[in-house]
Amino acid sequence: MAVIGCLLLIVLPLLGLILGGLLWGTEGMRWGAGIGFVLALAVLGGSTYALVRATRRK
Repeated sequence: MAVIGCLLLIVLPLLGLILGGLLWGTEGMRWGAGIGFVLALAVLGGSTYALVRATRRK
Protein backbone atom coordinates (compact mmCIF):
# COMPACT_ATOMS: atom_id res chain seq x y z
CA MET A 1 0.00 0.00 0.00
CA ALA A 2 2.86 2.38 0.69
CA VAL A 3 4.15 1.76 -2.83
CA ILE A 4 0.89 3.08 -4.25
CA GLY A 5 1.29 6.25 -2.22
CA CYS A 6 4.85 6.71 -3.45
CA LEU A 7 3.78 6.23 -7.04
CA LEU A 8 0.99 8.74 -6.59
CA LEU A 9 3.58 11.33 -5.45
CA ILE A 10 4.71 11.40 -9.07
CA VAL A 11 1.45 10.77 -10.90
CA LEU A 12 -1.02 13.10 -9.17
CA PRO A 13 1.06 16.29 -9.40
CA LEU A 14 1.69 15.59 -13.10
CA LEU A 15 -2.01 15.02 -13.74
CA GLY A 16 -2.84 18.20 -11.84
CA LEU A 17 -0.22 20.08 -13.83
CA ILE A 18 -1.66 18.92 -17.15
CA LEU A 19 -5.30 19.40 -16.18
CA GLY A 20 -4.68 22.80 -14.61
CA GLY A 21 -2.75 23.92 -17.67
CA LEU A 22 -5.51 22.84 -20.01
CA LEU A 23 -8.27 24.49 -18.01
CA TRP A 24 -6.70 27.60 -16.47
CA GLY A 25 -3.30 28.23 -18.05
CA THR A 26 -0.04 28.88 -16.25
CA GLU A 27 -1.54 29.76 -12.88
CA GLY A 28 -3.77 26.69 -13.06
CA MET A 29 -0.72 24.53 -13.64
CA ARG A 30 0.77 25.66 -10.34
CA TRP A 31 -2.46 25.15 -8.43
CA GLY A 32 -3.15 21.80 -10.06
CA ALA A 33 0.32 20.47 -9.28
CA GLY A 34 0.06 21.70 -5.69
CA ILE A 35 -3.35 20.15 -5.15
CA GLY A 36 -2.18 16.90 -6.71
CA PHE A 37 0.85 16.85 -4.41
CA VAL A 38 -1.28 17.46 -1.31
CA LEU A 39 -3.68 14.68 -2.31
CA ALA A 40 -0.77 12.33 -2.93
CA LEU A 41 0.67 13.13 0.51
CA ALA A 42 -2.72 12.39 2.07
CA VAL A 43 -2.92 9.01 0.33
CA LEU A 44 0.67 8.21 1.29
CA GLY A 45 0.01 9.15 4.90
CA GLY A 46 -3.15 7.07 5.04
CA SER A 47 -1.54 4.02 3.52
CA THR A 48 1.49 4.34 5.80
CA TYR A 49 -0.76 4.64 8.83
CA ALA A 50 -2.69 1.52 7.77
CA LEU A 51 0.55 -0.39 7.22
CA VAL A 52 1.94 0.56 10.64
CA ARG A 53 -1.35 -0.27 12.33
CA ALA A 54 -1.53 -3.66 10.62
CA THR A 55 1.99 -4.59 11.71
CA ARG A 56 1.33 -3.67 15.34
CA ARG A 57 -1.69 -5.96 15.70
CA LYS A 58 0.44 -9.05 16.22
